[in-house]
Amino acid sequence: MTVDIDKTTGPEGTPAAGPEAIKAIPVRHYGRYVSAVIAIAILISIIYAFGQGKINWHAVPDYFFDDRILTGVGKTLLLTVLSMLIGIVGGVLLAVMRLSKNPVTSSIAWFYIWFFRGTPVLVQLIIWFNLGLVFEYINLGPIYKDYWSSFMTPLLTALLGLGLNEAAYMAEICRAGLLSVDEGQTEASHALGMSHNNTLRRIVIPQAMRVIVPPTGNEVINMLKTTSLVSVVQYPELFRYAQDIGQTSGAPVEMLFLAAAWYLIMTSVLSIGQYYVERYYARGSSRSLPATPFQKIKANMLSLGRPKGGTA
Repeated sequence: MTVDIDKTTGPEGTPAAGPEAIKAIPVRHYGRYVSAVIAIAILISIIYAFGQGKINWHAVPDYFFDDRILTGVGKTLLLTVLSMLIGIVGGVLLAVMRLSKNPVTSSIAWFYIWFFRGTPVLVQLIIWFNLGLVFEYINLGPIYKDYWSSFMTPLLTALLGLGLNEAAYMAEICRAGLLSVDEGQTEASHALGMSHNNTLRRIVIPQAMRVIVPPTGNEVINMLKTTSLVSVVQYPELFRYAQDIGQTSGAPVEMLFLAAAWYLIMTSVLSIGQYYVERYYARGSSRSLPATPFQKIKANMLSLGRPKGGTA
């Protein structure tokens, strides 16, 4: 004889009490509170220290849109664009040479990358600038011949120093992007009768751009800041103009703050552009693209306007 026990009723047929509700107690992270207080205290101390310093803050807005500063901003952007063009074109060429099965071209590309990545860009700029002490003339035969000092202008020195150095870094970035594409893509395109150049241009490079674009954006931002080094070769850009104004106006530190503010503005704009470029090339790799900052702001504003418990 078996007895069925109804678990929903008590011993005398009364309803049994249900399971006791679990009360979740969140874990308290006291370390976060302590670190936040310490960080705020350090920030307040830094602000107070600069507030007590003998800094003429009025000089910053007075010269912020000075003609010389704006000229320096334009030359900085121009130098960044031209140097990155040299770096990207040279980097793609070097990456293809590095991946070539020809040992000569592969070795040349390896040596170039090893040399330019192994020496500081400041040293390279000074070497280009002082090559006139070694070569009196530049002689390209019937094409061009002139004194080295006349040929190697500050702009050309800056472009060679920054662009050739950047090509070494872009070569490794492009090589990593090309290697990220599955070899089956190349084999399939060759099976369809596509040549090596068409395969590289239509199949491999478009897929590699998703890997190449993010670090390239970082290199553009880094190049914008690295242009400040060309002041040592007498090329007038933002940093050089800020130094000159600081010496004549008696506010050298304030002009450095001004230059830093302009660099922050330009790098912020480039960072926004980098975000949208990365988002564009991520279309084929994710089902849903991440929301843009404007879309996030719009979504937050709409959520604030909805009643609690309501549906969208």
